[in-house]
Amino acid sequence: MTLHLDEHLRFGVQTMHRRTEPAEGLWMPEAEDGRAMVELVDRLDYDSLWVGDHLSFAIPILDPLIQLAQAATFSSRLALGVGVYLLPLRHPGPVAKQVASLDHLSAGRLILGVGVGGEFKTDFQVAGVSPAERGARLTEGIHVLRKLWSGEAVSHDGPYFPFPELTMSPPARQLGGPPIWCGGRSAAALRRAGEIGDGWLSYVVTPAMYRESLERIRDAAAAAGSPDRPFGTGHLLFATVDDTYESALDKATKTLSVRYAMDFREAAKKYCALGRPQDVAERLREFHAAGTRHVIMDFVGPYEDRDRQIVRFAQEVMPLLADLR
Repeated sequence: MTLHLDEHLRFGVQTMHRRTEPAEGLWMPEAEDGRAMVELVDRLDYDSLWVGDHLSFAIPILDPLIQLAQAATFSSRLALGVGVYLLPLRHPGPVAKQVASLDHLSAGRLILGVGVGGEFKTDFQVAGVSPAERGARLTEGIHVLRKLWSGEAVSHDGPYFPFPELTMSPPARQLGGPPIWCGGRSAAALRRAGEIGDGWLSYVVTPAMYRESLERIRDAAAAAGSPDRPFGTGHLLFATVDDTYESALDKATKTLSVRYAMDFREAAKKYCALGRPQDVAERLREFHAAGTRHVIMDFVGPYEDRDRQIVRFAQEVMPLLADLR
């Protein structure tokens, strides 16, 4: 059994709408800002655009599938990904219809990252789902998605989402549906990725942790008797490109501490790519050597500096990695 990795290193951008803050302190997304962001990422020769998912989060966040439907109209080239969709919070039947529709509207450019969530209990509270069920609901949900995406008459007899024989059409644009990249770092998550995933999507791991986890995924695939198959290896990487390491660390710490409602400074030192372009490029080479083939850049720092970060990375870091692309 072999998991076949892509030969080339690809770059995506994890993004969201810019924020406008009226006098009353409300957060208001702007449609034209969404267009500007997608067109910037496309113009700078990134490979993909990604969005995250939460129902109730420490900062404002939009629905990922709706965001990507908008993005699909602004670029005909970029791959579009969700990193990661919290499938256990939803019934996979309606999700299958939404994702198949988005797969058509994006001409088959969609990658569906899925994960169990759990860092924010409010996600589960608003969905009325027990966190204790999240792993089982995710595994069953993946099977349901693939059945429904086939466009054939199918039924399901699982404990959470049973349904009689029926057909959902049209089938997904991509044969078998969009690739499903499983997120997570736990033993159960890695086993799930190896047994039924089309790829693995990580975050807050080091290159050494990534290499070890990928080996565990390979072992799980072999133990399950999984067939040889292409396998995507992605990593969401927090990054700040700056003139000094200390300045980049300060900016990343401030942003991530607000986002995750905790002091993120020590974690930033361990997990982020920070500093001069050559420092960030070296960190990316370490991840590539560990098996990462699709790096999703989450540029952290002052929000008003985000576009400059996207441009600077494309102009000063990407050329240092041309041999891997």
